[in-house]
Amino acid sequence: MAKHSHKDVEYAVEDGSGQERIFKTPDEAAGFAVSMGMSGKSPVYIDVLIYSRAGARHYGGDYAVEVYDEDPDASVSDRIRITAESEGRVA
Repeated sequence: MAKHSHKDVEYAVEDGSGQERIFKTPDEAAGFAVSMGMSGKSPVYIDVLIYSRAGARHYGGDYAVEVYDEDPDASVSDRIRITAESEGRVA
């Protein structure tokens, strides 16, 4: 997953009230998704939204460009599942 932002890549996470929150970096989206998971909303999904071939290349290289070219109008280019599970107390 790309670490830096790109103008044609966004990360969407549902906020628990059914609204999508949009983030420009995967780090921001992951942090929010983990906090949602820890609050009992698990699993949480990060949807990667890609709007151009350049954005696809930034996100995942040649393979992501191939996937983008197959369906450039797809609403979600990749979906990442985040699960937060309590392991209980650690002594």
